[in-house]
Amino acid sequence: MSKVKYYYDPDTLSYRKIEAKKSRRYRNIGLFLLGSFLFGLLGLTILLNTNFINTPKELSLQRELRNYDLQFELLDKKMEQVEQVLANIEDRDNNIYRVYFEANPIPDEQRRAGFGGVNRYKSLEGFNNSEMIIASTKRMDIIQKQMVIQSKSLDEITKLAEEKEKLLAAIPAIQPINNEDLKRMASGYGWRSDPFTKARKMHWGMDFTSPKGTPIYATGDGKVIRADSNSSGYGNHIRIDHGFGYVSLYAHMSKYNVTAGKTVKRGDLIGFVGSTGRSEAPHLHYEVFKDDQRINPINFYYGSLTAEEFANMLRTASQENQSLD
Repeated sequence: MSKVKYYYDPDTLSYRKIEAKKSRRYRNIGLFLLGSFLFGLLGLTILLNTNFINTPKELSLQRELRNYDLQFELLDKKMEQVEQVLANIEDRDNNIYRVYFEANPIPDEQRRAGFGGVNRYKSLEGFNNSEMIIASTKRMDIIQKQMVIQSKSLDEITKLAEEKEKLLAAIPAIQPINNEDLKRMASGYGWRSDPFTKARKMHWGMDFTSPKGTPIYATGDGKVIRADSNSSGYGNHIRIDHGFGYVSLYAHMSKYNVTAGKTVKRGDLIGFVGSTGRSEAPHLHYEVFKDDQRINPINFYYGSLTAEEFANMLRTASQENQSLD
């Protein structure tokens, strides 16, 4: 029941009942309804932005989103760790392994290059987090490419290491006659006096004076390609092909201990000192070829001489004396 209101009428000196106009009544009702609507709308907006009226499915989705955010942070940290490890491996690969095996370093532009051409990430566009997803996917693709390049590089290094090991075993790196069997190093590589004509002539090898029958050893791994006396002046001689362009020659031998076609290892006995062919006295004439060019054998004795012995040999070999062949 609505409350009745009165007002004082001074003309009649009495209280009179206030009669409400219909228009005012309708206006009040309208204002009440409008206020109620706005208040309800405000309340609904507040509720929709809180978890008070979320359904169980919505709450589950929100938990999944938070979990995805956490997983993305963990993935980002793992990618950083992988990138750091890869950077360390790449640095050692370029500055240690490839330098040691005389291979060109791989440029950073090649290691970290992206993918041109067709847009590989078009299917990832149009989502709320497309930018983040595309950036992470690109990052993963670059890491994967780096790993492929590094794997191929290590395969190449492995092959180079195997070749390097074969090369080190093949290079003629020891003296062909033991020091205890050696009387002296009679003549070195260079211009020398010919023992027969006395003319100044290029001596293409080194002469090791030693008694007849002194053992001669292969100076590196290889295959005997000649063991005969069919080269002018060398008499009974042996040639060993070591691969990698290296060939060693042993001349004036008294007899052989190997035949053509035999594979030998560094230090194997291949024959004995003699004085066959164009020779003045028992000795071994020793030559080294690289890519069909004669080179000074003295540069290859690091495998059997001490520093002092090498210095003495170098001093003797540099003297322009008379050769023995």
